[in-house]
Amino acid sequence: MIKENVKRLLSEVPEGVALLAAAKERTADEISEAIRAGITIIGENYLQDAQKVLSEVKEKAEWHFIGHLQTKKAKKVIDIFDMIESVDSLRLAQEIERCCARRNQIMPVLIEVNSGEEEQKYGVLPKDLPELIKEISPLKHIKIMGLMTMGPRFGNPEESRPYFIKTRNLFNQIKDLHLPNVEMKHLSMGMTNSYQIAIEEGANLVRIGTKIFGARRES
Repeated sequence: MIKENVKRLLSEVPEGVALLAAAKERTADEISEAIRAGITIIGENYLQDAQKVLSEVKEKAEWHFIGHLQTKKAKKVIDIFDMIESVDSLRLAQEIERCCARRNQIMPVLIEVNSGEEEQKYGVLPKDLPELIKEISPLKHIKIMGLMTMGPRFGNPEESRPYFIKTRNLFNQIKDLHLPNVEMKHLSMGMTNSYQIAIEEGANLVRIGTKIFGARRES
């Protein structure tokens, strides 16, 4: 099933759009099957989940941390992930900088935007985004590679469109600033419910979970 799902999705998405397999609570076997089918990016929400499956997944892929990152876990996340998609504060960026400086490593990151300005969600508010990026930009061991936003998880996918448009406009605004250590390459928007709308509004990285792996099993 996973193989067929991946093949179908890869045939449907436009050229230049990358699929991230959101592997929350998935097994190493499921992740391996997705990679063998053509997935090149795996996203994990939780450090513990990644630690559990990484040693068992032999296939090569990029691993992105896509969940909320606490500063105290930054060092361990840097040890195993290739990109952090959920940087939303100067404090977190400074901790990533400290950890990377010790290793002489540069960590690619996306800045998470709370485009819907929802109290229960993480992410920098749109009005604060330019200033935050200007504050992070001088850090020498972080490379800002773009923006990420979620959009509503459920409901009518069309309701996500204004948030994606807002984030795309911010993406272009930041790109035009030509800041050091900022390369606006990835616009990560949309999930299984809304990825098609996100692509229409400029997303070139979409996270897909159940449409690849199927519904999660009840524990």
